[in-house]
Amino acid sequence: MKHLFFGGVHPADRKELTGRGIPAPAPIPAQVVIPLRQHIGAPCTPLVKPGDTVGLGQKLGDGEGLCVPVHASVSGLVTAVEPRPHPGGGQVLSVVIENDYQDTPASALEPHLDLSGLTKEEIVSIIGEAGIVGMGGATFPTDVKTVAGMGRVDTLIANACECEPYITADDALLCTYPEQVLRGMGVLMAVLEPKRAVLAVEDNKSEAVGILKKQMETFPGIELLVLPTRYPQGAEKQLIQAVTGRQVPPGALPKDVGCAVFNAATFASIYKAVYEGEPVTRRIVTVTGEGVREPKNLIVRIGTPFSEVIAAAGGLTGDVWKVLSGGPMMGVAQADLAVPVVKGTNAVLCLSRAQDREGAHPQCIRCAKCVTACPMSLQPLYLYRFEQAGDLTALKRLNLIDCIECGCCAYVCPGRLPLVESFRAGKRAVKEENAS
Repeated sequence: MKHLFFGGVHPADRKELTGRGIPAPAPIPAQVVIPLRQHIGAPCTPLVKPGDTVGLGQKLGDGEGLCVPVHASVSGLVTAVEPRPHPGGGQVLSVVIENDYQDTPASALEPHLDLSGLTKEEIVSIIGEAGIVGMGGATFPTDVKTVAGMGRVDTLIANACECEPYITADDALLCTYPEQVLRGMGVLMAVLEPKRAVLAVEDNKSEAVGILKKQMETFPGIELLVLPTRYPQGAEKQLIQAVTGRQVPPGALPKDVGCAVFNAATFASIYKAVYEGEPVTRRIVTVTGEGVREPKNLIVRIGTPFSEVIAAAGGLTGDVWKVLSGGPMMGVAQADLAVPVVKGTNAVLCLSRAQDREGAHPQCIRCAKCVTACPMSLQPLYLYRFEQAGDLTALKRLNLIDCIECGCCAYVCPGRLPLVESFRAGKRAVKEENAS
């Protein structure tokens, strides 16, 4: 059964730019930069030093607690372990590897032909050792999320909605490697033992839906649910409501309402880790937008500079306004194209000046369109006012922390207020005050 969530918008999806063809391997770079923080949580401690020779899949860094390891995406020589620019902003300690183009394997993971000889704990350990995180961009460690859901989850959801405009990485994955996603779901079904397993996809992915319907014949325990296209359907709490009708309360987590949600690419990574013994060293990235000459989906090694990924898509046009990591609604603008592709990079979006909607003199006209559009039932106009005034008490009272930064409010705002930017700043201030 399908349900509706509150708010949301219907932006032009622009997914036709990249189509739904088979993703092509991107050229392998001469040098990769592997950040030691590609997940929510503590950064990894480096396990290698300059002068070391590493193999493809070798662990480069690891840590305790909320942390997952990172691995070499090429074999070669470590030339530096130093802070480098990160697509999420700022500088992050990173391992720089000069590629020897041999791809000499060095993964400590072992492939398993089936799950029968593995305990739940062993499966979770493999997922953790493979460095798997939320590949849709959230980057929460998958092993930690899985353990938290054990014994508490009755519904497992594969998020294949990919509701952000322009991005088609998951669509390409479903059309090309659907069995990886479904078998990856089977792995977590064995661990979580849910009563219901659902692969949710929006109805603008007709080719993927057709392919999945055929695949479902060999995966009878998984339900395919085709949802009406609506942004931000792929947001975790909104997807749970759309699939189950349950609402995650403010401050609560999906497991608190018996659900676990993982991105389609995360399930594919789980499949590769368990069945093929492959850690996260590459991913599908959509390189698109009116500011790039040949939009396409590429299979990219982790650590590849954005500049080389863009070059593989024909290079920039002469009318580029912004380059984003991610989509136009939630993506992060980049000041340096030397930043590397990381595990959570699902798209490199190159926008032309025609997409510039920034206003020279932003002004709230109190139309309340942002209130109607907010899928979290917040009051963006008041959140903006109190953030500008530095009133953290009011921001807490109005539940600013529940903002998912989806950008619906900014999309509908006729005054072109920088709402998401303001809310991010307000959330940082609230978290800093709470920590003090």
